[in-house]
Amino acid sequence: MQATVQPPESVTWRVHIDRAMWVGGVRGLMLQALHPMTMWGVAQNSNFREDPFGRLQRTSDFVGISTFGSPEEAEAVAAKVRAIHRRLRILNHDTGKVERLDQPEFLLWVHCAEVYSYLEVARRAGLPLTGAMADRYLAEQRHSGTYVGLHEEDIPGSVAEMEAYFREMRPQLRATSEAQETVKFLPWPQLPENLRFLSAGKAAYFPFGALCYYSLPRWARDLYGALPEVPRPAVTAALRSFRLAMNSVPEPLHDYSFMKPTRDMLEGARQRLAALGYDLSKGLLGLRDPRRWPVKALNPV
Repeated sequence: MQATVQPPESVTWRVHIDRAMWVGGVRGLMLQALHPMTMWGVAQNSNFREDPFGRLQRTSDFVGISTFGSPEEAEAVAAKVRAIHRRLRILNHDTGKVERLDQPEFLLWVHCAEVYSYLEVARRAGLPLTGAMADRYLAEQRHSGTYVGLHEEDIPGSVAEMEAYFREMRPQLRATSEAQETVKFLPWPQLPENLRFLSAGKAAYFPFGALCYYSLPRWARDLYGALPEVPRPAVTAALRSFRLAMNSVPEPLHDYSFMKPTRDMLEGARQRLAALGYDLSKGLLGLRDPRRWPVKALNPV
C-alpha cells in the first residue's frame, strides 16, 4: 500500500498540516495579486470576484492532495491544472498583447508567493522550525512546482534564494486596480456551499482578512496602502492566537472546510498511513509528533 506524497517526517507535512495555513493561503493570494500579469490572468479567467473563498478552497485542496494524497492522486490533479493553464490567455493591459498564462515566469511567481507565504506565516505564528528546516521545506517544495509545469532547478530552494528572488521581482510589482479590488473583497467572501453554515459569523471575516493583510511584508503593504499600519508585535500575537485556536478545532470538523473529494482523499491518507504503522489516534495533525511514527520512519534504511 502506497504512502502519501509527503510523509509525516517531512517539513512539508509540519507546515501544511498546521492550521496557520489559512492565513498563509490568503496572504499568498494578496501577494500574488501584486504581479500585474498574474492578477490580470485571474481576473480575466475566473469568477474570483464572485467566489474568492472558493479559489482559496481550491488552492488548499490542490496543496492538500499534493501533500497528503497518493502519487496517483497528486499527478491526476496536477495534470488537470496544467491542462487548464495551457488553454488560458491573458490580455496584457500594458502592451495590448494577448499572452499565454502558463509562461514559466508567471507560474514561478505564483509558486513562490504561495509557498513562502505558508512558511513565513507558520513560523511567525509559532510553528517551531529551525533555519535548516525552513530551507528543507523550500527544497521539498521544488517538486511541487513541477506539478504546475516548472523545472526543479529553476525554483528557489532555500530561504536565501527565495528572498533574493523577491528582491529581484519587486521592481515589477504594483497594486493594479484589480489587485486593490482583491484586497477589498477578500475579507468579505461569498462562501462556497459546504461552508454556508458559517454565514452567521461573516462579520468575523474582516478581522481575519485584516490579519492576512498585516502578515504581508511591509513593502507589499506599502504598495497596497489599504489599511493603516499597526504595531508588528500586535500582528504576531494575533497570528499566534489564531493558530492556537484553529489547531484546537477537532479534525473531523476542520475537514469540512474542504470539498468532499479532498475529504475523501484525507480519509484515504489516514488509511494508508495506518497500514504503514503510523499512530492515527490523534489524527493527521497528531503525526507531527515523532512518537506516533513507526520505527522504520524514525530509522530509515
